[in-house]
Amino acid sequence: MANEAAVAQESTAERGVRQELTGIVTSTKMQKTIVVKVTRAVQHPLYHRVVRHTKKYYVHDETGEAHVGDTVQIASTRPLSKLKRWRLKEVIQRSTRVA
Repeated sequence: MANEAAVAQESTAERGVRQELTGIVTSTKMQKTIVVKVTRAVQHPLYHRVVRHTKKYYVHDETGEAHVGDTVQIASTRPLSKLKRWRLKEVIQRSTRVA
């Protein structure tokens, strides 16, 4: 039993830490897939002005717990489809929007 736990711990150590991002859900129209918009602020290399970059990620949501407007945390995973490489980790804040 203790040997199995040690093996599991070694495999996660070899694999490394999963990348995690925080964003806002923009679409839930697909089955088990949500679209999350992640915005990050980057300083422009020449003009030194802060610029916002936005990217959308297709995220696997098995239970369908996320809704449009929710703030969620996503984690990288193996490729699940042509575009899906992320999975829903947790819903951080629910949207105050009424459906």
